[in-house]
Amino acid sequence: MSKRIGKCLAVFVLFSFALSGCYYFSATKEMKAAQQSFSELKAAGGATLVPYEYCSAEKFLEIAKIELNEPGYKPAAEFARRSRAASQAGLAEIQKKK
Repeated sequence: MSKRIGKCLAVFVLFSFALSGCYYFSATKEMKAAQQSFSELKAAGGATLVPYEYCSAEKFLEIAKIELNEPGYKPAAEFARRSRAASQAGLAEIQKKK
């Protein structure tokens, strides 16, 4: 019976490590997308044209970078998604104004 428990424990540990690795890659992928969107917003003059979206995107991106260095990458991915969404909203507002 103890061999069976040992095997189950080993599978559980490997599975948890695999999931944490997936969160890391997901968070870094979201981070790159957020940085790209923020760069586009910055280049389009978002700081003066849409300051709320610009500041939101910037701060969410900063928090995502901080969270990426902490254990558990899920919050980093979420903040990166919020940053990307704010950047895209800002870009949409800029397009409406043109």
